[in-house]
Amino acid sequence: MFVTMMIPHHEQAIEMADMLLAKDGADARVVELAEQIKAAQGPEIDKMLGWLEDWGVEYDPDSMGGMDHGSMGGDDSMMSEEDMTMLESADAVEANSLFLEQMIVHHEGAVDMAQTALDDAQNPDVLELAQQVIEDQTAEIATMQELLGQL
Repeated sequence: MFVTMMIPHHEQAIEMADMLLAKDGADARVVELAEQIKAAQGPEIDKMLGWLEDWGVEYDPDSMGGMDHGSMGGDDSMMSEEDMTMLESADAVEANSLFLEQMIVHHEGAVDMAQTALDDAQNPDVLELAQQVIEDQTAEIATMQELLGQL
């Protein structure tokens, strides 16, 4: 369950990063963070999709939208269509803060989902990825909070 929930979560983070990276004049520190998020989460998506294939689990991204994310603790961390539109339409200066604020919430949800996986999962690969998500995204949250205070 963690894997099928984390894939669309990571995909949205990459989409958010792409929106920020498309802004001319975005703060270089925020751009660097967005690039770091993409660089980390893209390969993790590929790894998780590979696991699902190895496990014989069919993954249909179109059916994921209606799932109850609440059982993994991540429901509130997915950005709404309105949130995504706000980020996409923001100018570079507004987008810096908006991206950081939204990504903090997004990462907090991923950390919650990963903690649930650590508590419940049996598969060593899943446990390792969950721990990595917690470590990486907790560090990125601290960086984002620091950046928000500097903007």
